[in-house]
Amino acid sequence: MGLIVQKFGGSSVADAEKIKAAAQRAVQAAREDNHVVVVVSARGQTTDQLFGLANEITDKPSNRELDMLVSTGEQMSTALMAMAIHALGHDAISFTGAQVGIVTDSHHTKARILKIDTKKIREELDSGKIVVVAGYQGVDAYNNITTLGRGGSDATAVALAALLKADLCDIFTDVEGIYTADPRVVPEARKLDRISYDEILELASLGTKVVQARSIEFAKKYNVPLRVRPCFNNSDGTIICQEAKDMEEVVVSGVTVTKDEAKVIIRGIPDRPGLAARIFKEIARNNVNVDMIIQNIGTHGHANITFTVPRAELDDAMSALHGIQQEISAREISSDSNVAKLSVVGIGMRSHCGIAEKMFQTLADEEVNIQMISTSEIKISCIIDEAQSKRALKAIHKAFDLGKK
Repeated sequence: MGLIVQKFGGSSVADAEKIKAAAQRAVQAAREDNHVVVVVSARGQTTDQLFGLANEITDKPSNRELDMLVSTGEQMSTALMAMAIHALGHDAISFTGAQVGIVTDSHHTKARILKIDTKKIREELDSGKIVVVAGYQGVDAYNNITTLGRGGSDATAVALAALLKADLCDIFTDVEGIYTADPRVVPEARKLDRISYDEILELASLGTKVVQARSIEFAKKYNVPLRVRPCFNNSDGTIICQEAKDMEEVVVSGVTVTKDEAKVIIRGIPDRPGLAARIFKEIARNNVNVDMIIQNIGTHGHANITFTVPRAELDDAMSALHGIQQEISAREISSDSNVAKLSVVGIGMRSHCGIAEKMFQTLADEEVNIQMISTSEIKISCIIDEAQSKRALKAIHKAFDLGKK
């Protein structure tokens, strides 16, 4: 008997008919002699609506209370999914994250899973039930409800698949699979039959919204067989797997733009050891994630540091920096939230030269100015003006012939 984890996102359980269709998939998998664990997100726009309710009360709600509030969306979905499975004649039981022992750290609204006690799930599976688990949530060591950040249901599903040693983890979503670019922006974008963990991890961290980046880290670490599939048909979607030799023949697999970045500029700090460490210690203390970092030598022994942070965390970053501005003797601290990050990704970049040259020349031909650059073995990213991002994305996709097989 196999074991399958199925995750259904908000759009896949948005109304009664979609919940019934998802339940049918779970029951069909069970009838094919599989143990089945179903992980569900909140329905449709429920999470956004719950955040909206909080903002009606205060513009600065406590993160702990936010987690208490928004976690109710998934609890609603689990109960409805279990009811739909019952209606199809199969036994099922629903659980919150806390009830199945998903233990996280205490970073409310973006907690990380520390451990999962799978005993309860295994007992229910062995009794013949389909187990329905609320995604996106857990509980910390002090029994506080926590949530895992946007897309956290993916992390729940993949973590359960890893610890239960599932044969497959299906991520059902409202798109056909993973594409070479966002097909809503680039109509000629092509669906990929498969992609490596490293490539999708880069794409997910760079703005591709199909799968949460943290869930890919789980999948890669535990070698979880992962598939992104549409909820509206029986397409095979895209397989996410270990790197294969023939994948290197494709130099660039995808191009993406993320518009949730912001740039922070610190000007005129003394050019001496220790100041950069002090700056980023304060940033880390405020739980702000930093991406690109550039330090330039200024004039008369002073330097400038520029770095990027998630736009949603810009206020926290600026507040932290203004708090130490006098200590670090910074002349000026400013920010720019009208930026975007354009990236090309492909494991074939390791063994092919000229990728940066083609990317930069294409942007030059489009008169798009590059503000910052970062690279890895399989990625090149540039910070550009947000207003130019759509045009730049289309141009880069065309330059690398990503619409062709």
